[in-house]
Amino acid sequence: MQFNIPTCLTLFRVVLIPFFVLAFYLPFHWAPFATALLFVIAAVTDWFDGFLARRWKQTTRFGAFLDPVADKVMVAMALVLVAEYFHAWWITLPAATMIAREIIISALREWMAEIGKRSSVAVSWIGKVKTTAQMLSLVALLWRPDATVVGVGVVALYIAAVLTFWSMFQYLSAARGDLLDS
Repeated sequence: MQFNIPTCLTLFRVVLIPFFVLAFYLPFHWAPFATALLFVIAAVTDWFDGFLARRWKQTTRFGAFLDPVADKVMVAMALVLVAEYFHAWWITLPAATMIAREIIISALREWMAEIGKRSSVAVSWIGKVKTTAQMLSLVALLWRPDATVVGVGVVALYIAAVLTFWSMFQYLSAARGDLLDS
């Protein structure tokens, strides 16, 4: 396995996950800010490691495997923590939907890769907009400094949930012929 800066940034994100969770449970008034800050750091390193890997032509198989895993685990943990904090169906339902979508699409991509058609379920612009809305909502709902930020977070969460369904159905539609082929 070759270590380079993009791979080290991805590994840093993986190591950050337990600290992110621990920060959420700290009994201090600044804990929500620290939790949101760690999430932002993870999001920035996610963008930065991909940018550097492509720019410096340092993509590796290990990095290609670990990067989406680190992303999905961090986002799933954030969604679980937000659902736990608010303890309300109207937060838990979109959070659970987003986690389920990630599992479904990951399985779909893996299966499509097995049959040699991975490119037909490549990331779309809807998926990127969904990710942006999801990140905005999670930062706001982890930090929650006031009611306005929480309101923006909830609206962004629902935008992300709608885009989650839209992108999931788009991916499933693209793979429909292969999924239904006997």
